[in-house]
Amino acid sequence: MADSEAIITENLTRDFKGIHAVNHLNLQVPTGQVFGFLGPNGAGKTTTIHLLLGLLAPTVGTAKVLGYDIRSAAGKIRGQTGVLLEYTGLYERLTVEDNLEFYGRIWGMSASERQARSKELLGQLGLWERRKEVVGKWSKGMKQKLAVARAIFHRPALIFLDEPTSGLDPVSASQLHQDLRDLVRHEGTTIFLTTHNLAEAEQLCNLVAVIRQGQIIAYGSPAELRSQGTTPQAEIEGTNFTPALIAALKARPEIAGVNLKDNLLSLDLTGTSRLAPLVNLVVEKGGQIEEVRKGRKSLEEVFLTLVTENKKSE
Repeated sequence: MADSEAIITENLTRDFKGIHAVNHLNLQVPTGQVFGFLGPNGAGKTTTIHLLLGLLAPTVGTAKVLGYDIRSAAGKIRGQTGVLLEYTGLYERLTVEDNLEFYGRIWGMSASERQARSKELLGQLGLWERRKEVVGKWSKGMKQKLAVARAIFHRPALIFLDEPTSGLDPVSASQLHQDLRDLVRHEGTTIFLTTHNLAEAEQLCNLVAVIRQGQIIAYGSPAELRSQGTTPQAEIEGTNFTPALIAALKARPEIAGVNLKDNLLSLDLTGTSRLAPLVNLVVEKGGQIEEVRKGRKSLEEVFLTLVTENKKSE
């Protein structure tokens, strides 16, 4: 496996009672990046992680993680990865530093390594001054930051994070986003991230893959996914968007679709359509414009389109 790839899968498949939970998955995850693994509930995300960690055996196919085969070297894979899935793995009756001390011992780190790593990592996450506090008294956001520290304490080359900001308030989630970016920059860690928050994926991820019913249906950077198979959009915010105005817009050849919701008029454009003539048309038809925005669909809109289209084709 090339050093530039943290994960490579080849036709990775796992069946449960005749159902393909993961269906001939071919995937590449570069090192030192945040990789987003997106999909609806039941798409196969958790099963894929369990396969990559060697916790499940594949029915067909294989994969290499950090250069190790998941069938023959699962122990080595788990020894060099960090995992934060559904539970934080924290002992709430212990202090912050005692939690990290406990896990450092499990990973076979020396006393000097544990002390140095604790100071380094808690300092990066802004938790060093609170290291003597009992974890059970902390907010969910603070516990989640410590859980990330716990998962990477032994300096893993790869960390799996499942919904790391689930249940966090916007401020805590934003801070955790920055912490993860810093960890990638400082540690060179590869992050394999699953999330239902598409805005989060758009902000954090260098690459994303969309999985549905065990199969990859899209792969690329957020910008590439936004541009593939999607049309440019324009949004016009205002009032007095009458049926006659809507009909006039729909009749224009450079408009592929029109949607009006409350006071927001969304236009799907064809090719490199110029926006000025459309704005003039809205004004001529009596529309009162407050703001005009042009851009491509968000990753969330593309994700919903991909999942919906694939569902219809089944």
